[in-house]
Amino acid sequence: MQPVYRLTIACPDRVGIVAAVANYIAGMGATIVEANHHTDTVNGWFFMRHEILASSVPGGLETFRDGFAPIAQQFDMRWQITDSAKPKRIALFVSKESHCMADLLHRWHEGDLPGEIVCVISNHDLLREQADWYGVPFHHVPVTADNKPQAFAEAFRLVEHYQVDVVVLARYMQILPPEICSAYAGQVINIHHSFLPSFAGARPYHQAYERGVKLIGATCHYVTEVLDAGPIIEQDVIRVNHGHTIEDMRRLGRDVEKTVLARGLRYHLEDRVLIHGNKTVVFAN
Repeated sequence: MQPVYRLTIACPDRVGIVAAVANYIAGMGATIVEANHHTDTVNGWFFMRHEILASSVPGGLETFRDGFAPIAQQFDMRWQITDSAKPKRIALFVSKESHCMADLLHRWHEGDLPGEIVCVISNHDLLREQADWYGVPFHHVPVTADNKPQAFAEAFRLVEHYQVDVVVLARYMQILPPEICSAYAGQVINIHHSFLPSFAGARPYHQAYERGVKLIGATCHYVTEVLDAGPIIEQDVIRVNHGHTIEDMRRLGRDVEKTVLARGLRYHLEDRVLIHGNKTVVFAN
């Protein structure tokens, strides 16, 4: 696929936004290859995502940014434009369970993940061999009750060292400090083994079993200071019944977890997710 520039916009809704953007792009002689719009009629907000053929933009990305800035100011836009030829850099945070990490590493190795996994950081040393097989640097940063501030400082020092764009908590069984959640808002993605907001926190399969649910699921969401309450990117479910044990639910749930995480991460890597308050607009294709 030819490289594209991905333009995303969120702004108060008003007449003329689409026309202004389209006229600017047409005036450059550039080609739009995908266009998505959504209007939140309740709150009066407008959201847009365009893919623009990079080779059709004279002067490249910086020229586009400079010329578009006055339009963005006129319509009070929150906006960004990114280059698909520069894939986002990913850090995987893991603990003991390997299914989400292994799935993402495999997708990346096969060229099915539009990003670059640059490191794995873990509070245990159990998954090093898997990361080594894929040639991804593995860093063991133990987390204990006594060293949490130092451990998280070291983990996110590594994040900065590797110039990471997005941190993925691929079943990382630690709660990030509020100050890190705030500093990396919109850049940390978690997979929770429950169809949130039900059964937040620890042991959701046990909670689901005790409640006798008929559906279990998983939720991919952005991490915020409030545990398991950040903007939701993607969710899915699978049916269970009275004959399933807790371990059956965990086994079935692991399949849902890894596919939901992979889809949610892909949407983020392709700039398909626009965060607005504690909700998201996801322009999935």
